[in-house]
Parts: sequence; C-alpha cells; structure tokens
Amino acid sequence: MSEKQRTIREVVSISGTGLHTGQHVTVTFRPAPENHGYKFVRTDLEGSPVIEADIDYVKDTERGTNLVKNDVRISTTEHLLAAVFGLGIDNLIIETTGVELPILDGSSRFWVETLDKAGIVEQNAEREYYELTQNIVFRNQDKKVEIIAIPSPELRYSVMIDYESKVLDTQHAALDHIDDFRNEIANSRTFVFLHEMEYLISNNLIKGGDLNNAIVFVNRLIGQDELDRLSAFFNKPRVEVLKEGILNNIELNQINEPARHKLLDVIGDLSLLGVRIRGHIIATRPGHASNIAFAKMIREQIRNEKKMAGIPQYDPNKPPLFDINAIKRLLPHRPPFLLVDKILDMDAEHVIGIKNVTMNETFFNGHFPDEPVMPGVLQIEAMAQTGGILILSSVPDPENYLTFFMKIDNVRFRQKVVPGDTLIFSLKLLSPIRRGLCHMAGQAFVGDKVVMEAEMLAQIARKPAEVAK
Repeated sequence: MSEKQRTIREVVSISGTGLHTGQHVTVTFRPAPENHGYKFVRTDLEGSPVIEADIDYVKDTERGTNLVKNDVRISTTEHLLAAVFGLGIDNLIIETTGVELPILDGSSRFWVETLDKAGIVEQNAEREYYELTQNIVFRNQDKKVEIIAIPSPELRYSVMIDYESKVLDTQHAALDHIDDFRNEIANSRTFVFLHEMEYLISNNLIKGGDLNNAIVFVNRLIGQDELDRLSAFFNKPRVEVLKEGILNNIELNQINEPARHKLLDVIGDLSLLGVRIRGHIIATRPGHASNIAFAKMIREQIRNEKKMAGIPQYDPNKPPLFDINAIKRLLPHRPPFLLVDKILDMDAEHVIGIKNVTMNETFFNGHFPDEPVMPGVLQIEAMAQTGGILILSSVPDPENYLTFFMKIDNVRFRQKVVPGDTLIFSLKLLSPIRRGLCHMAGQAFVGDKVVMEAEMLAQIARKPAEVAK
C-alpha cells in the first residue's frame, strides 16, 4: 500500500545548549514542500547557507554525526534526525542559530515533543521506499561491530551492545514498528563511561555538559576527592556512585536504556540515506562511524540498482517473445542482412531485441579481419530492425508493410563490439505512433555497458500490390 509524504503543520522552535561548544542555540522547524527532504539552514551565517541531511555530507563522526558542505558545519545531528524520522516526517526545514545542535536531555524526547506541537500533515506526493532484495553486511572485526540489513516487509531494528564491562552488561533492544519510536525509543538518553567523560572534561570538550543529559557508568574504583571534583564541575550538591555502577545523576528510564539509545542513534544516522527502507536492521556494537559506513554501503547498493534498472536483463533460459522464425514473418530482411535474432519483450511503447555477434558474420571477412570489430552502421541497422518490429506490430497485417527510416540523430558509439558479444537493444517511443510515423530512442548494451545509442524516426508504408503478393 502506498504512503504519502509528510511535513509539519506549523513553525515551532526549541532552544538549548550545545554539548561540546557550550553555545546557546535555537532550532526552528518549518514546513517543507514535497520531495524536499531534511535540510539544515545556518541562519547565524551570512546568506543562511543550506546543508542537506545527506550521507554524502558526513565529514566526521567524532563525538557525534557531523555534516559539512562548502566549509559550513552542523554538529551532533543524530538525536534530532532520529526524532524527525521516527515521527514519519519526510520534508522539513531545520533552521539553527549555531554550529552544534542542543544536547537537551541527551535523547530525542524534547525534539519529539516540539515536533508534536507543530502537528504532522500528509502531502500529496508518494513516499519513496527502498526494498531490500538481498542482505547487506558491514563488519569491523577490530571493533567487533557487525551491522546487517536483511529483506523484510516492514522497517525493523534490532541492536545488541556489549562493552565487556561489569557495570554495563550485554543488552538488547528492538523496534518492530517505526510508529512505536515515540513511546519505545525517544526518551532513551546517551551514556558515557566515567573515564571517557574525564577525558572530555580535561580537554575542554564538553563545555555544555551537564549530569542531566547523560547516563554515566563507573567501571572502576573512584575516590571521594574525584567525586567532589565532579560535583564542583557540574555544580551539583553531591555526586556518588550507586551500587549498579552508575552516578546518581539520573535514574534509568528502562533497564536497557543504553541499548535503546544505540538503536536511536542507528535510526538518526541511517535517516541520512534520504529514503526509507523495507528491511530489518540488525546491529551489534554499533557506533556513529560504523553506522555511517553501513549507510554508505546501502547508498552504493541503491545507486547500483538504479543504474542497473535501465539495463535489460537477458535470461537465455527464458523463451523469447519472438524467435528468429517469427521475426522472419515480420521483417522482409534475410541473411546476411537480418540482424535481429530474438525479441525478448515488447509492449505498445518499447521493445527489447537480441543480436548474437559471432565470428561467422560475413562482414568480419573485410572489417578488420585480424582485429574484428562490428561496423557501427550495422549496429544502427540492427537497432533499426528491432525498432521496425515495434512499429510493424502496431498494424494488424504487418506482412503487408515495409519500414523506412527517415532520420537518425544523436548517434554515439561508446565501446567496440566484437565477436562473442551479445548485443541487447532497448528502444522506447519518444512520442505516440501517428500516421505511421514512429520516433524512438534506443540504446545498445553489451553486459551492463552502453555501447551505442541513437534516436530514430521511421515510417511504415504498404508494400506495392505486386510485392505484397
């Protein structure tokens, strides 16, 4: 069942502090037109430059997923994007008054609440999906990371984390329906180990840090002096370690909140693909770097499939629509000038034909016999005969007609054709057939490569009575 794209109904804003910069930033969400996608706008910079939320603009994943376009940067995008994607929003303008998005409480909760206030509305355009047809696997053995996408009728996520720590055991989280993001995943906060936080503090990297926006796990003995320093740094009256190995800054929303947050990050990072997936994402020990590397694998697969989508697929085991005998009943040509062996597919607007190029072709006797190459003019003729079958099939008595080509334009030869090649011709109408005139565009393939292309104008005419007999 098709689904419609969505955007928000009203303009809404939210403000907060960037975790690493400590800067106060306001983010404003605005409705966007169909097929717009997610775009960030740096309103604090001259000209309000735009950065598309696209995997191709990920500059680095240090302490978050960061986008850069033309030296303009947007940092820590993952929690906001997870909220936008998780709420089913497809098109959105995201204005920000600073380089780093606010950390808020370290989850997607406040982003979700803000977008809910704006309201979500359907648009007219259809939502685009990429349907997995095969597994896609990313592995990083050094970091013990594995992320797999497998075909599934619905988008699902499963995440497992294991930091080999006594205070943070192996955890699993799952989201079987993206519509459950708001209630199941959105309030899952980021987490950090104490030694990681101390490194950030000592290097002045969490200027906007607060014990309210992260779960802090303590995986070693810690003295009171160190706890007092943390208390002073975060301006807290008292910091202590609970028996579970967690600082007493916040209570867990769920026992597996860390795993749920990693799932949240996966959703945010994969949203940069710009298309929704029908598949099951299974991630073991994911992180931003691995999420982005995996997303790039999916992007490459999508690009390859789109590239291959226009290439006719030839299955020699499948019976042709017309074999050589049927072709001879349609075309007046005969060997050595009958240059079409099979018609694989045809409808009112397109035709696909085959020419098997063999060393026995008579023209190879004189056309570079020591380095045989199929003449370009004969490639055009073979394509023309394939198109002729399309136009002749538009009349009830094709045996009484001849096809004459009136014009050939934009011919390009991109690669030589040699004995052993199988030429596949694909032609489609550029305009409806009228008064016996047929305007077609064609491509010739060998494997997945275009070897020749042309535009052709042809006309059919009745055979003279004595010839028709």
